[in-house]
Amino acid sequence: MAEGKESRPLALHARIEREVEDRILSGEWPPGTRIPFEHELTAHYGCSRMTVNKALSELVRKGLIERRRKSGSYVRQPEVLSAVMEIHQLEREVRALGLAYDFRPIESAIRSADAADRRRLMLERPEELLHLRSLHVAGSRPFCLEDRLINLAEVPQARQTDFSKSPPGTWLLEQVPWSAAEHRINATAAGRAEAELLDLREGTPCLVVARRTWNTTGSITQVNLTYPGDMHTLVAQFAPSGRPG
Repeated sequence: MAEGKESRPLALHARIEREVEDRILSGEWPPGTRIPFEHELTAHYGCSRMTVNKALSELVRKGLIERRRKSGSYVRQPEVLSAVMEIHQLEREVRALGLAYDFRPIESAIRSADAADRRRLMLERPEELLHLRSLHVAGSRPFCLEDRLINLAEVPQARQTDFSKSPPGTWLLEQVPWSAAEHRINATAAGRAEAELLDLREGTPCLVVARRTWNTTGSITQVNLTYPGDMHTLVAQFAPSGRPG
């Protein structure tokens, strides 16, 4: 009786799938790369188009590539999973995907809160605030558009802080204690300004996470984080309330 079974060679479609997957996961083919056309893979592997199609269909199922009509197959941007009940640093989310991170400030202004600002921060009177807009980039693709208000009555040190190179969310988490936070999540269509900054078509579905944090004396910050809808998923994990009877 044989001591073990000889490993069987992979079926050709599985070999094609594995080799393409290896190139994607190793970073050799980063997000946005067009992989060889079906006829090119057919010629390279000396097989039928049906075999190549079977391999690519499995890669689509795994979420590694997307097929575009008349254009070919492209490596997909990895989807980000974020816990709804936690505050994450955007840089950490991007680097967890194995992608280069870049932060690009757009606007910074100190002004008195208007009625809309007061609603966002839930202020009773028109406090002075810092308004920041910035873009977070993953690899070569815009990842998230940040629109943030910081209440200078609660965070006066933000007035002298240079946010041109450091993301304000990271600075706030490291420097400013907070006692509670609220997330509001909704879907929206990208307006002209958002679409231009996120490199999308106007009207493209986006996911907006609106977050406010506060302490025992008042609101600290309110931020609207706008993500392209095809690259972000929010996850909530919870347990049954109460005790089993």
